Amino acid sequence: MPPISPQPEGSPQPNVGLGSLALLPLRFWALVPLTGIGAGLAAGLLMALLRAVQHLAWPARGADFLTAVQQAGPAHRVVILAGAGVIVALARWAMSLRKGGHGGEVAEAIWFRAGHLPVLRTLANAVTSIVIVGMGASLGREAAPKQTGAVWAGVLSHLAGLPPAQRRLLAACGAGAGIAAVYNVPFGGALFAVEVLLGSLSLPLVPPALCATLLATATAWLFLPMQPTYQVPFYPAPPSLLAWAVPAGPLAGLAAVLYIRLIAWADARKPRGWAVLAAPVGVFAGLGALAITLPQILGNGRGVVQLAFTGQLAVPLLTLLVVLRPLATAACLGSGAPGGLFTPTITFGAVLGGLAGAAWAWLWPGVPIGACAVIGAGAMLAASTQGPISAIVLLLELTRRLDTLMVPLMLAVAGAVLTARLIEARSIYSCRIHLGRAEAAGRSDDDAIPAISSAARYTELLHALLTAPRLRVVDEAGATIGAVAAAEVVEPPAGAGPLEVATARDFAA
Repeated sequence: MPPISPQPEGSPQPNVGLGSLALLPLRFWALVPLTGIGAGLAAGLLMALLRAVQHLAWPARGADFLTAVQQAGPAHRVVILAGAGVIVALARWAMSLRKGGHGGEVAEAIWFRAGHLPVLRTLANAVTSIVIVGMGASLGREAAPKQTGAVWAGVLSHLAGLPPAQRRLLAACGAGAGIAAVYNVPFGGALFAVEVLLGSLSLPLVPPALCATLLATATAWLFLPMQPTYQVPFYPAPPSLLAWAVPAGPLAGLAAVLYIRLIAWADARKPRGWAVLAAPVGVFAGLGALAITLPQILGNGRGVVQLAFTGQLAVPLLTLLVVLRPLATAACLGSGAPGGLFTPTITFGAVLGGLAGAAWAWLWPGVPIGACAVIGAGAMLAASTQGPISAIVLLLELTRRLDTLMVPLMLAVAGAVLTARLIEARSIYSCRIHLGRAEAAGRSDDDAIPAISSAARYTELLHALLTAPRLRVVDEAGATIGAVAAAEVVEPPAGAGPLEVATARDFAA
């Protein structure tokens, strides 16, 4: 009798997906720890620069950023923010002198250029971002470590001669490692890399991301404190909080849609020509003037989130911040300033959740307002990034105190993500490249051969080839970069994987 095969032919293996761990060669795995360690070192240096800038711009011994801003005089606030605008203007002008360079957007680089980021331009963006965030720009600090981690991964990929799909994966691992190191969130950083940046939680993508983020976080411990970002007290989960989470989820989802579209609108209208010099100075000086009466508008919002999570923000202040904080972030971004959206998004969700919780308390007294802020932050982050699992894990690692809030948090996250997806499929990151992808896919100089975007994923490419045996591949500007035939995609060459992150550009000849 023949031996029984442990894996009968034709038996489905649900964890294999479009690729497998065997598709990642030894040289790729050799670069993963180097990526994590390099991203951790860069994150530590960038945070040291951030602290130095904050100390120089807002000198208040032993005080946090928000307290230091509140202690500064009105003229000081305007002058410092106007100075940040001058730095942005000069940086934009200097970069405009270099022809043919791309920006430092990680998501765009991953999908359109196989993770390639111009080293000098991106590092200059990262340093500028850290400096202006330290001076009070209403943007996040994660953009700089995310960019430097991706740049370092790109350099290693180039030296090792990795194929495009592996370069794309390593760049996402580097970006996730940078976030993990800055916020001390190794698991959340890995999930952010694969779920948000790569759009897939397939098994072949998770181990390298985990390896990079774990090493980056451990390396950053040499420079950064080993403690949660936010201190959250113990909150019970009474029935009133569970009932509140049901409508709060769709509310956060609708707010996230408006926020995504606001970010996309602002990003698409960055100044050009002479406005490159004038717009940042005007926007930042106006932000400083607004901070005379509302200092909570400045910075990435970490201090505001801490106050919201402990229920220390009054309803009038919550009402102002829920409108003005996202507008300030969009204004900074629209002026051309480089910066992140991670903490500003959490801030928007926290003040929205706190305000909605205060309104709910009128109907059902006893609901903890701080707990509502925590849940609102998670729901907003999940809907805005289109990453529900990474958002929950990130909030868990940022607070280390969500045991009793996990059920209402998951209720709100589910409602927020489903509501947002029904209306807006983009995230705060993909919305900044979505228009380019749509235009590229729709432009065609030769109607006889249909066009497809170079950023189209492998599954999109397969679907398109069902109706057309041959496709032209066009870049984000609509220019033809090659063609692809069905035979080349159905039977990809060895080493083309992991196919979960392969795109039409990888197969263009």
